[in-house]
Amino acid sequence: AVHEGQVVSAQELMLLLQPLFTQNPRNLVLFLQDRLSTDDFTYFSESYGNKNPFQNQVNKLLINLLQEILQSSPSSLVLPAVDCKATQNLLSVLQESGDWKLTNVTNLNVSQLELNASNPNLLVVQLQPLASSLSLQFVELYMILFTDKIIGRVTMDLQERGIHFSVIYTAVRPSRISRRTDVVAELRRQLMAAEEEDSLSYPPLNVTTGNYSCILFYASNFSLKANSSVLIDLTNATFLTQNVDISASECSDSNTTLSLKYTKPVNGISSLEIRFLMTNKFYEVSARKWSTLNSVEIVQDGEKFAKFNVSGISAPAEYSFHCQLVGTSNLYPARLVPSNNEAKNWDVFISKLQIQGFNIIDNQFSYASDCTGFFTPGIWMGLVTSIILLWILTYGIHMIMQLTTNSRFDDPKGPALSVPQTE
Repeated sequence: AVHEGQVVSAQELMLLLQPLFTQNPRNLVLFLQDRLSTDDFTYFSESYGNKNPFQNQVNKLLINLLQEILQSSPSSLVLPAVDCKATQNLLSVLQESGDWKLTNVTNLNVSQLELNASNPNLLVVQLQPLASSLSLQFVELYMILFTDKIIGRVTMDLQERGIHFSVIYTAVRPSRISRRTDVVAELRRQLMAAEEEDSLSYPPLNVTTGNYSCILFYASNFSLKANSSVLIDLTNATFLTQNVDISASECSDSNTTLSLKYTKPVNGISSLEIRFLMTNKFYEVSARKWSTLNSVEIVQDGEKFAKFNVSGISAPAEYSFHCQLVGTSNLYPARLVPSNNEAKNWDVFISKLQIQGFNIIDNQFSYASDCTGFFTPGIWMGLVTSIILLWILTYGIHMIMQLTTNSRFDDPKGPALSVPQTE
């Protein structure tokens, strides 16, 4: 039984999942999304009225459960939820809870998987991420319904094979920020109030030399798109499961290379390596050293080589670099510019990037130098508008000061005033 606004902690979640570890047979399917909230299901199901847009049994049962909670709860504004810190480490906790045989389902065709019913099996299905730039409701609904079809396909294949299994459908972070439960009773509106998110929802990737860190790398979303069609989400593999090889990374006082190697990230790509090349140089103009990300390289299957020149990613050598959006789009403040023909086949999306390749102290990021300058577009718009209004005011005052009155006036009781043309 859960109550309105209740947030299930990590310990409570493990108690709820305890029956899964003792059931027989022990087959568990984990559908892992990048971001998800219970509000997504209630919002989109209510948008269709009485018609349920979700088709697979997993989401149908979830909708029915949420409807029962809404009907029995005294308040329908605040729903129960699971703490995101509990779901971020769920996969590692499940692996430690038993001798599971871990299988990463990549091609979504479980009919070809060889499952030994006598041993516990843990199937992990990494669902496609919901792009953070999606703001249109129908586009977001399409992505959720597409995920719904994937879940239905996997579960249907397992049922046709006669395999008994349990399903966990969760995400590493919420898609919607809920209201704080400690201020639910407050009736007044609070202006300028916003929920503060954790600066780092999971630890950054750490490249060490001996006992010291030489490279720190973090991103809330790290995705690639090949040939404008194949989406490769590397966020979970890089930071959560850390299914990435960083042994080829190199560190020195002047040059640093962060090498990320992935094995079979998606179907059709057997290996993928991404390199971040950074330099640390002294510049006489500023009389200090600056660390700069010079280029980013992508090597597919050891043959196809794509290189991007980087613009706008530099910071003082003692600082780290942070930027909200980095990628190949022209709208991003820090851009990756293709420098060869192969690079034109790739699109890179990195959100909330923070990287440091030099002068790392206590295995933590130093003060971040942000890519957003002091004069943002909003500031420039305000300055230009103020200058235009000030010019109009100055011109109006100048015109008023130029007004003059006549030196002579006509008297109706006297003779008519005659003004010579020479005056």
